[in-house]
Amino acid sequence: MASEQAYGVTPPISVQLPTEAELRQSDALLEELKRQKTFESPAETAKREEVLASIQTICDAFVRRVAQEKEPKNEVLIRNARGKVFTYGSYRLGVYGPGSDIDTLIVAPKYVTREDYFKFFPDLLLSMAPKDAITDMAVVTDAFVPIIKFEYSGISIDLIFSRVIQKQLSPDFKDLKDSGLLRGLDEAELRSLNGTRVTDEILTLVPEQSTFKNALRAIKLWAQRRAVYANIMGFPGGVAWAMLVARVCQLYPKATFSVIVNKFFLVISQWRWPQPVLLKPIEGGPLPVRIWNPKLYKGDTYHLMPVITPAYPSMCATFNITRSSMAIINRELKRALQISESIMVGKRPWSDLFVKHTFFTAGYKYYISVTSAAKTKEAHTIWSGYVESKVRMLVQKLEQHQSIALAHAFNKGYERQHLCHNQEEIEAVQEGSLDYLCKEDTEQTTAIKIEPAVAELPIKAENGENGQIITSENGRVVKPEPTEETGPITAVPVKPETSDDSKPTDTATASGPSDIYTTTHYIGLELASGAKSLDLSYQVDEFKELCTSWQKYKDDLKDDVSIGVQHVRNFNLPDDVFDDGEKKPQKKAAVKGSANGKKRGPPEENPPPAKRQQASVAAAG
Repeated sequence: MASEQAYGVTPPISVQLPTEAELRQSDALLEELKRQKTFESPAETAKREEVLASIQTICDAFVRRVAQEKEPKNEVLIRNARGKVFTYGSYRLGVYGPGSDIDTLIVAPKYVTREDYFKFFPDLLLSMAPKDAITDMAVVTDAFVPIIKFEYSGISIDLIFSRVIQKQLSPDFKDLKDSGLLRGLDEAELRSLNGTRVTDEILTLVPEQSTFKNALRAIKLWAQRRAVYANIMGFPGGVAWAMLVARVCQLYPKATFSVIVNKFFLVISQWRWPQPVLLKPIEGGPLPVRIWNPKLYKGDTYHLMPVITPAYPSMCATFNITRSSMAIINRELKRALQISESIMVGKRPWSDLFVKHTFFTAGYKYYISVTSAAKTKEAHTIWSGYVESKVRMLVQKLEQHQSIALAHAFNKGYERQHLCHNQEEIEAVQEGSLDYLCKEDTEQTTAIKIEPAVAELPIKAENGENGQIITSENGRVVKPEPTEETGPITAVPVKPETSDDSKPTDTATASGPSDIYTTTHYIGLELASGAKSLDLSYQVDEFKELCTSWQKYKDDLKDDVSIGVQHVRNFNLPDDVFDDGEKKPQKKAAVKGSANGKKRGPPEENPPPAKRQQASVAAAG
């Protein structure tokens, strides 16, 4: 009898067939995924296919247009000019749902350049698509992977570009598996092609695609609900989560998908990082390009949770993960393992696995808000995207601070629109005020008190011994460790220093009110044991300098955009970060007699989160 195909770089852990109980759990999980609306209707899927067909038509017209401009007399070249549209990410993997975007790649012959793409394609999209079908277009030429983002009939499209070495693409040009296609390409083009190459490779490396897809749907929903899904914020992105699920499928090739979900939390929570997750051995290839190799490249040794792409040239899909996000991921994996173990023995329902995070309701007492503001929607799209890409840098600076145990960036920003009548109101919005929200926003968001502090964030004990501050030899303000008697630590606002370089010029107009567009990102702070004061002025100033030193900011955006960084207490968080039914943290009234060192009364309604288990990161190594 022929041996069965082996998957992965190690033998499987188990090849047991599923039991009746496990199959019933898979049925229950599938029903829960449907109840959670992770599947879209056939009509919505058909609409996606129509949009992709239209983009293919526009792609061919684009290549033909470039051929006509570069070789107007070459009739054969013009007649055979065509491009090819590929997809990657969740759509290509078959795990998309309502509202999912489509990651899309345009491949063109070698005479079509990236400059041609940005010169012609946006205009062709607008002219060839149905009237008003294209909205919210943003052209980002200097991103890590240059991209055109837009909505096509309400479907979000992320469109990237690469050429290949062929002078013409044949009509049966179907895939990008041949590594020879990568010859002669620059790094941006390599990265663009690799999105599709990695996705296709993942699908060939799992024992059963339907099991993999259903398990991945469940893990994606869990990661999104627990706010640990966002590559740009230091968490695994869609492709990284897909590779992790694929690796567990390789280890349990016969298992039903409910078992894969349960074993996922077991295997990944116990993974011996920084040992890499590999779906197949890392391969060499025909190009002088860098392949992930910590023995050769020192930078690769800093990857905390390396998940390596299977397509040549192999790269680390999780290089963005920080010390803090690693601790958060491990905590969530352990929590999910406990829940899924109970589910598999019938003690809990699958819905318990997908309960929403508590980042705002109970996660932290202290937050940093990063607000990017702009006078126009177009400038805001560019500026907020750039600032978002740098928030992770601020997190890394914060977590290096001796008084901060963990800096947790929430995985998405909050977009708001404000109506300001004078410069004073505009400056208030730039610093985080929500007093001037447009009417459609104010229905769900009330005014927020922003603590005007981040330049320095002193921390005091609400009920310390006689209220005395103790100063160490180096002059740093410290207080006794908070206990049941001394109470929790709290922030005292101080006046911030504002930077003229990070604020736009006067926009108060005589012609009427001004619209201001903002995106705010929140970072939860967990203080180190014994921490009593924070001076974050250096970290914040360095972050602002990083953002405002961007050449595009200096050349095009400086007069229209700003960046503000503020401290926010949990009871001052804005209402729109809470869903209906969620309880907003409340400020505690001072306890009488606390100044005299008396014991506190009943504990706080919202006690501070438990201290982080520092050993979890060390043990993971």
